[in-house]
Amino acid sequence: HVPLVETVEAMEKLVAAGKIRRWGVSNLDTPDLEELMAAGGAACATNQVLYNLTRRSPEYDLLPWLADRHIPVMAYSPIEQGRLLDNASLRALAAGLGATPAQVALAWVLHQNHVLAIPKASSVAHVQENRAAADLQLSASDLAALADAFPRPAKRRPLEML
Repeated sequence: HVPLVETVEAMEKLVAAGKIRRWGVSNLDTPDLEELMAAGGAACATNQVLYNLTRRSPEYDLLPWLADRHIPVMAYSPIEQGRLLDNASLRALAAGLGATPAQVALAWVLHQNHVLAIPKASSVAHVQENRAAADLQLSASDLAALADAFPRPAKRRPLEML
């Protein structure tokens, strides 16, 4: 385990040397990010975390904390490694929208403030399907249906990782 102070110093040296423009972190929860900031990490450009319809715990404090500091979240596994695709509610909503379940799940992630998504794509067709999710407009009733089908946890949970 490398102390955050040393990590921040190393990243800032790389920026100063012109080797990188920006740097980010992965799977840091709010207390970790507070420690990072205290260690001089205010230049952190993003935090990559597991976030999707079934992994909504970051909404309690992590997403608001990052948004307050204008640090975007990079959501990995926005389709939960494909496990979301068989959900009956998601499939029904997608059919009504003329979209795929993956597009709806991805559009939901993209609808969140200060959140970017990094979906997997193994073919050109998959990239095109993912891209179409950016154009999918979810209505208030669509979002409510997704919230009913995938409620956020009743209380804050530790950050999950894959």
